Amino acid sequence: MLEVGEPGYVFESRPPEGSPYRPDTVVDGWSTDLVTMRLASIRGYGHRYHGTPREDDCAVAVHKGSGGVVFAVADGVSAAPQSATGAALACRGAVTDLLHQMDADVPSLDWAHVVGTAAWSLVARAAAGREPESAYAEEAERLYATTLVAGVVRPGRYGIPEVHLVQVGDSGAWVLDRAGGRYRRLLATKDSQGTEIVSSGVTPLPRVPSPLAVQTVELGPSSVLLVGTDGFGDALGDGDGAVGRLFHRGLAAPPPALGFAHLLDFSRETFDDDRTLLAVWPRHLLREPRR
Repeated sequence: MLEVGEPGYVFESRPPEGSPYRPDTVVDGWSTDLVTMRLASIRGYGHRYHGTPREDDCAVAVHKGSGGVVFAVADGVSAAPQSATGAALACRGAVTDLLHQMDADVPSLDWAHVVGTAAWSLVARAAAGREPESAYAEEAERLYATTLVAGVVRPGRYGIPEVHLVQVGDSGAWVLDRAGGRYRRLLATKDSQGTEIVSSGVTPLPRVPSPLAVQTVELGPSSVLLVGTDGFGDALGDGDGAVGRLFHRGLAAPPPALGFAHLLDFSRETFDDDRTLLAVWPRHLLREPRR
């Protein structure tokens, strides 16, 4: 266990209650010609202590036609009794829609359609086999409410990876400068003092905000894209503290997938929420940062 500052209480985790089965931790990692990717979703210390399931979820896939990497990260709202299911549905709905749009070679991605598909997947679940009409939206929000960040990394100008993102709720995205150790926030979340730039009570899926928060950025040779839930973002703050320094050191080069999960599973007092984090390095542009 990595301890950051004052660690949390040490205890043996309790098994999560309920169905379907939810593993404590999900880990993934691989490389394409374009990028190197690491992904982990960790059950928070609070849920481990109380024996409740991980409410975060994630999904990632490669679009074979373009070489782009499609992803989604979601944080189920704790007040919704089946938000873990909602987070899983939203991630898979968003990734599937993005892949279909890229198969169709659309001139520009329809982010409203991506978010709408994710939202509709929650409504369809609430309909339980009946025609998924909007009348079930209120039940879907009560049971499955979740945040979502979805996006794609694909080849841009001169081979530099280009990132496109959409946000619903307070999960976030950052670019870490490996050379300077600075974090640039791409989507509104919270600052290092916990001051709400985006309210933690912001309306989640299946409601679709208007306008949508959409962002595009190039991923330079010394950059790492980070997409994560507020379990990571709240601890990171503005990146100037101990957590920021930990990840700057740990992500200077892509660690092994299990090492990435171990890094994310750090112990720090009061930060006990689920943590999900996607990290993407531009593979063919990777250089050792200056010391």
